[in-house]
Amino acid sequence: MKNIILLILLCIGCKTNTKKNIETAFEIGIIADCQYCNCDASNTRFYTGSLAKLKTAVDTLNTKELAYTIHLGDFIDRDYESFDSVLPIWNRLTSKKQQVLGNHDFSVADSLKKLVPGKMGLKSRYYSFLKNNWRFIVLDGNDLSFYGAISDKKRQQTDSLFNELKDKKIPNLQTWNGGISLAQLNWVKEELEIAVVQNEKVGFYCHFPAVKEGEVHNLWNYKQLLQLIDNYEQVKFYFNGHNHHGAYEEKNGVHHLTFKGMVDTEKSTAFSTATITKDSIFITGYGREKSRRLKIK
Repeated sequence: MKNIILLILLCIGCKTNTKKNIETAFEIGIIADCQYCNCDASNTRFYTGSLAKLKTAVDTLNTKELAYTIHLGDFIDRDYESFDSVLPIWNRLTSKKQQVLGNHDFSVADSLKKLVPGKMGLKSRYYSFLKNNWRFIVLDGNDLSFYGAISDKKRQQTDSLFNELKDKKIPNLQTWNGGISLAQLNWVKEELEIAVVQNEKVGFYCHFPAVKEGEVHNLWNYKQLLQLIDNYEQVKFYFNGHNHHGAYEEKNGVHHLTFKGMVDTEKSTAFSTATITKDSIFITGYGREKSRRLKIK
């Protein structure tokens, strides 16, 4: 069956590639770690202040013609009812809206965890979507985790992966991180193969980073993901949140950019727009987010 599907995709690709690829520039909005809850501030996290920051970001983003706006995980900090405070603001966006699942989004009662993706407007915990000649792949880094693995099967896989990595004493093997299942990795491979056939560029979105050696916030099995990505020159960027300080590294022509957390400052904010052109991604930062140009190779 899989061979038949790939044959159909190849036929479609042959027809598609006879046409000129659409290279029209487009702009998107990016927010990371709004992380709202009705809670007292803790160290550098000002939870209640995220409502006003999100309103400001939405008002600013609504002045632009955006293809979509994406939030890179940790929409809330805890408590299921926190969604009812941030979603009305988020839903005021005039652009299309995309969400990435973060670890804190599952900091709700166990009985409510299965409701989280739907509450955030997601039909699937990981998914892809298209814009022009780009394929955007949204990962679920909580797929295998002690807080977000809901089924017995996923909980067993979580235990297996964690125990397998435990002897390696890697710094990112934290209970507040997570990993990607084999099923999701196989799905990613299929998405990348389609991108090859369709001559598409690829951008990844995830809550967790997946590049820097020794980074405590990394996906548990980030090396496994990188080994897969490294086989495809179509991949141009990997954008994530989770490390609220932000970070940047280029690896094999892929721009790994960690966006700074919105929740972390009392008086300033952090969000961005990104204009994607044929040969560059121009990040315009607001608040403490840095503006930069990422050259597409």
